[in-house]
Amino acid sequence: MAPREARDPTSPAALDAGGLQDPALLRRLLRAKDRMDAASHEAWPVKRLAEVSGVSEAHFARSFMQAFGIPPHRYLLTRRIEQATTLLRDTELPITEIAFATGWESLGTFGRIFRDITGMNPSALRLHARAATGPLDRVPACVLKAAQRPDLTTAVLEKRRRTAKGTNRPSLKDSTKEM
Repeated sequence: MAPREARDPTSPAALDAGGLQDPALLRRLLRAKDRMDAASHEAWPVKRLAEVSGVSEAHFARSFMQAFGIPPHRYLLTRRIEQATTLLRDTELPITEIAFATGWESLGTFGRIFRDITGMNPSALRLHARAATGPLDRVPACVLKAAQRPDLTTAVLEKRRRTAKGTNRPSLKDSTKEM
């Protein structure tokens, strides 16, 4: 059995052995990340990202997670929510148009995930952002975006489970075990 340090993919020994210290791999991952940033409204399945990076799907997903600390899908969600927040704050576009412009295929999914991530629905966020625009007019857009970036280190469904803890009824399987 290999020593523990050699089995840990984030250990210095593993990184020196060809892990994330490879500048060529990091450039490929950044290329895929830049493509997602430039066209976050498009569908970006792992297969497409892996093709952009020139690596296998499994290697891309694993390497992206190690390099950026977040899976590719969550990174894409973060970018879409950031763009939707900016459009809600700075434009008069209807929420439906914002949802479709930022890459969502369903208004219901957009609203649910937006609420799960930001803590408020899109229309409430729009009202809140417009009420608080006074002192933010002088803040550079890049600083404002960084401050309002959603934290997606935890999966959206896991967040939803944590907030709804104790509200779910037991399943049929659970109720039959008690009998």
